[in-house]
Amino acid sequence: MFVATSTSAVFIAAAYLTLLIPETAATAPTIISRAQWGARAPKHQAANLARKPAPYVVLHHSTGNGCVTQAICQLKVREFQNYHMNSKKWSDVGYNFIVGEDGNIYEGRGWGKQGAHSKPFNNKSIGICIIGDYTNRTPNSAAVQAVDSLIAYGVSSGEIKNDYKLLGHRQTWQTNCPGNSLYTMMQSWPHWAAAA
Repeated sequence: MFVATSTSAVFIAAAYLTLLIPETAATAPTIISRAQWGARAPKHQAANLARKPAPYVVLHHSTGNGCVTQAICQLKVREFQNYHMNSKKWSDVGYNFIVGEDGNIYEGRGWGKQGAHSKPFNNKSIGICIIGDYTNRTPNSAAVQAVDSLIAYGVSSGEIKNDYKLLGHRQTWQTNCPGNSLYTMMQSWPHWAAAA
């Protein structure tokens, strides 16, 4: 039996394996478009992120109940947009993406756009809100998987930096968001950072 020990043999074997096993990009998750969920037109187009790919992902939760059907989640996303535009006087819904416990991802401002979700980080982060109050419970596995898929796709498509930092909203602004249970949970996720 021959055992290759030289550096050149190892290099040749590595090159051969690289050709046999192509690098695969993350599969694009299903994202419910603005047209599909019935978005209003923004008052004006959002500015592009100042830093792309985004070096931060900021996770949020909403108030009230979650949603486990697409119809109810879409209704809630429309309510968020109305609240942000009518009461807060923002140009559009504040988040880049909104995730429901139905497992769907809803397009907010989308990739590469400045949000209105955390003032100090709006121009350098992707803001993701999970629909529901996660003070005393964690989001279901469908929502967690959707967030994971969205971030993985963002990294593989060059929208989020490979070495991004994952932050809870409370780490960027004076708030209890994303709720104590979700905040504790997300500290075990890859890329969570104790400080920005």
